[in-house]
Amino acid sequence: MSKRILVIEDERNVAAFIGKGLYEAGYEFFLAYEGLQGLELLGQKEIDLIILDIILPGMDGRLVAKKIRELGYENLPIMMLTALGTTENVVEGLDAGADDYLVKPFKFKELLARIRALLRRHVPVASTSQKLTASDLELDRDAKTVKRAGDKIKLTSTEFRLLEFFLRNKNRVLSRIDILESVWDINFNLGTNIVDVYVNYLRNKIDRQYEPKLIHTIIGMGYTLQGSNENED
Repeated sequence: MSKRILVIEDERNVAAFIGKGLYEAGYEFFLAYEGLQGLELLGQKEIDLIILDIILPGMDGRLVAKKIRELGYENLPIMMLTALGTTENVVEGLDAGADDYLVKPFKFKELLARIRALLRRHVPVASTSQKLTASDLELDRDAKTVKRAGDKIKLTSTEFRLLEFFLRNKNRVLSRIDILESVWDINFNLGTNIVDVYVNYLRNKIDRQYEPKLIHTIIGMGYTLQGSNENED
């Protein structure tokens, strides 16, 4: 069965371009030209992935993404399209609930590669344990929860993926490229400081008020999460 993709894009020529490419690639797709229309379609159809423009009439893409997450679609992958590619704009989109972003104009083959990466990422993976731990930090992949010293810590979907990657590679030094390719699945502009921004976000939430500090900077090499635990995955 082909994957079903919802495209929420108010520029009709762009929406048509995306739709044509999706059809030729074997995907089933639905088009919406504004946020509310997209939310209505989401409630009516079984959707596997959403392509969402950030600039929409009425309700912009960031609000649409937040609403989608509030409605309970926590694991539905969202690809954000933006004409603004600064770190601040990217972070705003990801914080709103998007899983990835693509700056306009783009080539369809790049969009297609990201779609495939997002769909691969969201395939459930069988595991003997759904919990990853380090010191007094615990991440539950099934419940999508994080605790430190028993305190519940709220993370965005991007922060959660980053922490999971750190925990899966505990005590290893991870370069920024390693993190970009594994957390975002695709090569971002290597000039961006998006990794540093999100590592700082994560530190503020899981390290700032706790001891020992778990995330460490290895100058010239990248980052590492160090910690021991009794229950290995």
